[in-house]
Amino acid sequence: MENNLNDKQIQILEVAEKLFAEKGFDGTSIRDISKIANINVAMISYYFGSKDLLLESLIKHKTIGLKEQLLVLIAENLEPVAKINKLIELYINRINCNRGIYRIMHFELTSKKNESILKYFTELKKANLKSVELIIKEGQAKGIFRKDIIIPLITPTIIGTFFHFQMNKDFYEEILDLKTDTQYDNFIKTDLTKHIQQTIKALLVYEN
Repeated sequence: MENNLNDKQIQILEVAEKLFAEKGFDGTSIRDISKIANINVAMISYYFGSKDLLLESLIKHKTIGLKEQLLVLIAENLEPVAKINKLIELYINRINCNRGIYRIMHFELTSKKNESILKYFTELKKANLKSVELIIKEGQAKGIFRKDIIIPLITPTIIGTFFHFQMNKDFYEEILDLKTDTQYDNFIKTDLTKHIQQTIKALLVYEN
């Protein structure tokens, strides 16, 4: 998907993402996007057809990379715990670098207005879950991971922790003394990621 887009299309999608995240999908018009992107309205319609299809293209453009990264991870010659740790790094980095699109997707999933997007996102989540299942079942087969794990709850545990931290940014900036955006982002990449890795490991690995 990503390789099939030209520079103009990517520019349009980046502007659309910013406006959809700030003003909402319904609060953003194609004319708003064309004005900021400095591209004719007709050109946007030519490339994407409609605002709904533009949103669908945006979500696919921003989410397909994680699916591909997970497939590469599965094939790597790593022990299951190392794979899980790397999987968590991939998830947190991907979400943190694409906060806007996840905000948009959360709204779309909540509103349930666009059936094609709901269907696409459901299939995407199923594919990503399959990757997680393969890693965990590999660990179970090796006697490293517990057999009583509810695998579909692993991903929401990872993502839910991140989003709780993100939704309470002001609170955590104060109590963790994170004075700048750089400090905040570095905390996510290091301490928060490590905390989530430790949490998931505690859920998966047999107690000593």
